[in-house]
Amino acid sequence: MKNYDISEILQFAIKIEENGEEFYRVLAKSTEDKKQSELFEYLADEEVNHKNVFTSLLSKLKAYNTDEFPEEYFAYLKAYANSMIFDLKDVEGETGKIRDIKAAVDYAIKKELDSILLYQELKDAIPQEQHSILNKIIQQERNHFIKLSSIKKILV
Repeated sequence: MKNYDISEILQFAIKIEENGEEFYRVLAKSTEDKKQSELFEYLADEEVNHKNVFTSLLSKLKAYNTDEFPEEYFAYLKAYANSMIFDLKDVEGETGKIRDIKAAVDYAIKKELDSILLYQELKDAIPQEQHSILNKIIQQERNHFIKLSSIKKILV
């Protein structure tokens, strides 16, 4: 039995990207290292780009009937999305782990891999005919992973 509709997954994805943007902007402001701050601003902008892609995908879908779901269900979805990948409650803890630009890139790569894994796992929770849209989400995250990997090679 499938638990989600792709429109719900896209809403998760949009919220994760919003959290990622906020997370990276906080990290950008928390460092005195100019290169590190620029990298975090770049990553925040990339999250905005992803959000725009996901919002566009969502707008093209036939709307599903939200009346079938209680308000608590959507509160649950939002809380769940807030705890996935970027936990905004742990920004301070994360900034202490990032000591240089290489660690910042490694951190961002890990977050992309976490996202890819999450979306791969969600394939089992949606109908097969919606996999192509989920694959577009995964491809966005892979492209970001590739960019970050290229940046890491330059730093080595």
